[in-house]
Amino acid sequence: MTGTRTAGRAGTGWSATRAWADSLLPDGSEIRGAARLHGGWTSEMRRLSLTGPPGEAVLRSFVQPFFLRHAEGLLTREADILRLLAETAIPAPRLYGVDAAALHCDHPSLLMSLLPGGVRLHDTGADGRAALLARRLVAIHGIRPAARPRDYQAWTAPERVTAPVSTARPELWRRAVDVIRRDPPAYEGSFLHRDFHPGNVLFEGDGPTLRVSGVVDWVETSWGPADLDVAHCSTALALLHGVHTGMTFADHYAAAGGTLSPDPRGHLYWRLLDALAFAPEAEKVAVPWRELGRTDLTPELLTRRLEEYLSALFERYGAAG
Repeated sequence: MTGTRTAGRAGTGWSATRAWADSLLPDGSEIRGAARLHGGWTSEMRRLSLTGPPGEAVLRSFVQPFFLRHAEGLLTREADILRLLAETAIPAPRLYGVDAAALHCDHPSLLMSLLPGGVRLHDTGADGRAALLARRLVAIHGIRPAARPRDYQAWTAPERVTAPVSTARPELWRRAVDVIRRDPPAYEGSFLHRDFHPGNVLFEGDGPTLRVSGVVDWVETSWGPADLDVAHCSTALALLHGVHTGMTFADHYAAAGGTLSPDPRGHLYWRLLDALAFAPEAEKVAVPWRELGRTDLTPELLTRRLEEYLSALFERYGAAG
């Protein structure tokens, strides 16, 4: 019945959602206006301005048909994780309420606090921000919840990888796919954000005052190898800023006290498992990044960077791979 209600409401406006969100706010506060937040692609994000405390809030709603089918699980998981993180030092949003099955809203929705700062995707200062990202990721992996989240899910498989049509190095792609044909390496589990990358981390300040002010988008939180979170952020950094930044992120992570697989073959597996999920053109991340100003990230540039990144991974870890 829940699925039918959700599917039936899809495509309507947001009057019911607004009324639901208003009901969660403190007495004397109501929604004054809403503005779309850019930078995401799985859900519709709105920044809500309020007439009273807390002043502003953020509303996540799933509206696309594919994500509507999975919205109840995704939003329930995020709500649970936000409750957990409220007891930690991780700067995550505060949960105000969730309607994962769209029983009251036009679409499955979650209301949360607005964190300070903003996403920074420009190339200037990227290496310094990468070091701060690594330090924050080590802290996330240090969380030891009473109940573990679900086990991680791989986002690609050998039979699903498509090499770029324009590649002049098909053997590189075949070699990479052969690596992930192996059974996953043994690992010591950690609490994973699972979608940790520059688009989901907020910064404020500059120079010596630069700091991570928030980590958002906890719908994919999982339990699995720390290498996989490091791999995901590394791939994103390579696509966004170039191969050098992507290749040095693991070093920043280790310098911050993080522990990665001692076996280069194991680490290579996780790095390639993540990178190949972006093939062939990495457009999945390019669209929201371009919305945030990175119009230089053309499909051609991203495809070239992804291939160069695969090559660099083999240069560093390939002797064991």
